[in-house]
Amino acid sequence: MTATDDTLREPRRPDADAEWWREAVVYENHLPSLRDGNGDGIGDLHGLIESLDYLRGTLGVDAIWVGPCYRSPLLDQGFDISDFTDIEPTFGDLATFDRLIAEAHARGLKILVDYIPNHSSDQHPWFVASRSSREDSKRDWYVWADPAPDGGPPNNWTAEIGGSVWELDAATGQYYLHTHLREQPDLNWRNPEVRAAMLDVLRFWLGRGADGVRIDVAHILMKDPELRDNPPSPPGQTNPFELQHPEFFGQLHVNDRRHPDVHDVLAEIRGVLDEFGAVAIGEIEAMEWDAWAEYYGRDLGGLHLPFAFRLIETPWEAPALRAVVRSLEAALPPGAWPVLALSNHDRSRLATRVGSAQARVAAMLLLTLRGTPVSLYGDELGLCDQPVPRERQRDHFGLTEGGVSHDPARTPMPWSAARNGGFSPADERDLWLPVSAEYASINVEAQLADPASMLNLYRSLLALRAGSAALRAGEYAEHPAGDDHCLVYERRSGGERKLVALNLTDAPRRVALPGADGAIVLSTAGDRRDEPVAGAVELRPAEGVVVDLAGAPS
Repeated sequence: MTATDDTLREPRRPDADAEWWREAVVYENHLPSLRDGNGDGIGDLHGLIESLDYLRGTLGVDAIWVGPCYRSPLLDQGFDISDFTDIEPTFGDLATFDRLIAEAHARGLKILVDYIPNHSSDQHPWFVASRSSREDSKRDWYVWADPAPDGGPPNNWTAEIGGSVWELDAATGQYYLHTHLREQPDLNWRNPEVRAAMLDVLRFWLGRGADGVRIDVAHILMKDPELRDNPPSPPGQTNPFELQHPEFFGQLHVNDRRHPDVHDVLAEIRGVLDEFGAVAIGEIEAMEWDAWAEYYGRDLGGLHLPFAFRLIETPWEAPALRAVVRSLEAALPPGAWPVLALSNHDRSRLATRVGSAQARVAAMLLLTLRGTPVSLYGDELGLCDQPVPRERQRDHFGLTEGGVSHDPARTPMPWSAARNGGFSPADERDLWLPVSAEYASINVEAQLADPASMLNLYRSLLALRAGSAALRAGEYAEHPAGDDHCLVYERRSGGERKLVALNLTDAPRRVALPGADGAIVLSTAGDRRDEPVAGAVELRPAEGVVVDLAGAPS
């Protein structure tokens, strides 16, 4: 099946809730790890459909980011695509995808699909043709270059898996570019035919009813056309939050990504999204705030929601978090709306990074800041990274010499204390990845029965957010009571004022709130509802509270 088949459907007109995403909570589902619906040990579209009532009715999210589900050899969790317009049989088929759309929409859930425009699998027919001959009509659909004078790679660019981004094709005597695995050649977005074909891919999935897309590595689509070397990094420069090969941090990646021409490409993609009234969340790396803001595009004609990954990469300390939120708010173009995440499929899990107690505080931060929150599956349970033996690893990034695996953050969702955590009835050895060793206590069923559980905290936060215009869409105001230990801010809408006070330490704190009177409506400790607040609030170790303030904003 191709994107030019008559299965493409007419664009739908944007409806009255065209900006539904401003007030939504998005759930990131890593499809192979959510729920196995056919008993083969791998999560799939059937399992996702079975989970919709939990996601909408029990948890209370508004949208699901499905994750890649397209035809693929599955060397990179499905991000290596061999057919952009068909479903990988491991996950289902197009009829199952259509059923997912229908079932989700019937429950009031929006569906976001992955759009992966930078690269394909080396098994994609386009690349098979491209590497067959220098004269093939699809040769220029990928990025090819002659060897350097010494016969080596065309330049010094390093890959996220370590080593060069260039792979020599002995048959044709040129190198092809692969930002990721060597089995993931980069498409050439400077070729108009590639652009047209990939925009048709986008139309294909939007035409099937997807409400939007998450664009993979949106900042990488355009590279330096002269293929100039990257300069070396200053000594000791690494990013402890990124799970990349150490060699990747040895240079400043100024020529292999973030080329200014990328904004024209994203504007074209936005044009297609606007045909369907669809939204785009963009994956872009952490960068300076002024550069980040450019991804909203001229007159907000770029990405609707470019991820602000500097929030994920901020030390879990009140002064650092206060500064990064302040910078984000200051950098937002007029009318723009932020998208927020504290965890995702490419980072260590939140509870692993900050600890189980502070993960509760982090949940309150994520769901009360101004912006569209994106929550990773399993974070609502406090799921931690699970070590995965090398022989069980699925992520080929971790199988390269010195490579770092993302698998520990992608293990199966534990639904109950039953076999395999209720994820799958298959033999344990056939599971996509091993289930968490703590699944007997950290699972949906157990936590639903425990009023003080992480899951019930998430449910309470989501319900509070859904009923509060201030938390969904109100203004953000940094509170002057914030100190080096606590993060304090207000959300305001009309006459509604919600104050959020977060203790980021393991000691009790007293936060002075001059002139602030009200009552606690939610505590991460779970037992302080309706407790009055007058001029100060006492916070337990690692506790966050939401206070309903009386009176109009000062």
